[in-house]
Amino acid sequence: MRQAIFALGLAAMALAWAGSAPAQTTEDEDAAPKPATAQAGVRDCPPGLGCVTRRPLPRYVSVKGAEARARRGPGPDHRVDWVYQRPGMPLKVTAEYENWRRVEDAEGAGGWMHYALLSPSRTAIVTEDMAELRSSPDGAGSVVARAQNGVIARLLECQTAWCRVSAEGTRGWVPKAALWGVEPDETFD
Repeated sequence: MRQAIFALGLAAMALAWAGSAPAQTTEDEDAAPKPATAQAGVRDCPPGLGCVTRRPLPRYVSVKGAEARARRGPGPDHRVDWVYQRPGMPLKVTAEYENWRRVEDAEGAGGWMHYALLSPSRTAIVTEDMAELRSSPDGAGSVVARAQNGVIARLLECQTAWCRVSAEGTRGWVPKAALWGVEPDETFD
């Protein structure tokens, strides 16, 4: 039986530090608090839903292009804190403001990104070293491949404890506990 091993090189690291200059404040940040309806895009939102899209929060998305900047605040004038340089990198959307989404990565870092930099395509990052991709969603399925910690895989389907993924042309089932980019109780097909 042939097994594939997916590797993650240092040149393909997920993040590049964008600098350590202090954040610049604007005149508006020092102003008196705004009414709740104007503050941070807050409207009469149902709990657990984004005020802009009315989609669930938190939810997972992925980086659309080869480079995406995460900023200190929702707008192009805010300082860039992180530059994501891996297409398909999974991110968790935790807030919305107009055309901006506050996102977090697997390590808890992140910031505000313009929605055009994000894709609704679901991906996950392998968090276990040499995670086994199996032919069926149980421990009895044959091992079809192994994926190193840090590999990004496309999510195809998730059951209670397993997700079917695709990486480098290979498909298989991985325990949900070995992935970041899907909630423990989330299921979809």
